Amino acid sequence: MQALAERIRVWAGELGFTGVGIADPDLRQDEYWLLRWLRRGWQGTMGWMGRHGVKRSRPQRLLPGTGRIISVRLDYQPAGAEPWSVLADGRKAYVARYALGRDYHKLMRQRLQKLARRIETEVGPYGYRAFVDSAPVLEKAVGREADLGWIGKHTLLMDRDASSWFFLGELFTDLPLPADPPRRRGHCGRCRACIDVCPTGAIVGPYQLDARLCISYLTIEHDGPIPEPLRPLMGNRVFGCDDCQLICPWNKFARPTAEGDFQPRHNLDHADLVELFGWTESQFLDRMAGSAIRRLGHERWLRNLAVALGNGPASAEAVAALEARQEHPSALVREHVAWALRRLTEPGNAE
Repeated sequence: MQALAERIRVWAGELGFTGVGIADPDLRQDEYWLLRWLRRGWQGTMGWMGRHGVKRSRPQRLLPGTGRIISVRLDYQPAGAEPWSVLADGRKAYVARYALGRDYHKLMRQRLQKLARRIETEVGPYGYRAFVDSAPVLEKAVGREADLGWIGKHTLLMDRDASSWFFLGELFTDLPLPADPPRRRGHCGRCRACIDVCPTGAIVGPYQLDARLCISYLTIEHDGPIPEPLRPLMGNRVFGCDDCQLICPWNKFARPTAEGDFQPRHNLDHADLVELFGWTESQFLDRMAGSAIRRLGHERWLRNLAVALGNGPASAEAVAALEARQEHPSALVREHVAWALRRLTEPGNAE
């Protein structure tokens, strides 16, 4: 099994994974924090977080017979992107770095399946199942137990060589592989940069995230109106938020990804808000094919863009773009458009 574990690391590297570890599935230390998070209601409208109960912290309930979890990492930070300059330009749309290119779910799952089949050619039939955000898995805790890093104060898994700019995937297996002891200690120290920079104060304390305040939750997972008090704090962030990662001192050590699929598409790394807001639904669906953004749907895409336009400069182009959507069939879009227009047409806002 030790020799097999070493070969698994080699095969994972050949498939492009930038990190691999083997975890014991005992996550009892994380169950208390999971249940406390749910009791506080910090999951917001993400009802599925509670429906699965303790399956997240007890992997054997998710897949009976699971003895080990192979955790893999794939870096995604694109080269050449200038996030701070985009965030400072109210005419531009900020899209989380992970969503600039193609959707990672399918790519990682296919590679995990290849890894699983490669193992099968070595040992014969065995029990396994691959997951990439497709089941109730505490993937950051699994990654920590597989010695892929430590969980930072922003609640993301951290690695000294990649900061937190990576995706995680898991291969649950019944093979009695030797587990990697989690030797890596946290290296956040007294730093609280991620806590202080959060635009909405969603990181309510070290290692504590209230998703209801998080811009990533508001722009991606939340399907209703965005609470008005939070809208001005969102700036031009239209899909996700990276501020806590961008500010992290460990970020300077992160290496750009070599994955072509993760490079920006359709100029999403510096696109104009007015241009994106003008996309028809068919244009949105066509241009976002193969992107994580597509699952958002055109309605919520317009909702997010309307908020960003309302937070930007009151140019004639922005006002005209919003006015063109005033009679949109969606009440959700109309309400956010009306809010944005009020913001831009108040005395003193016009350019």
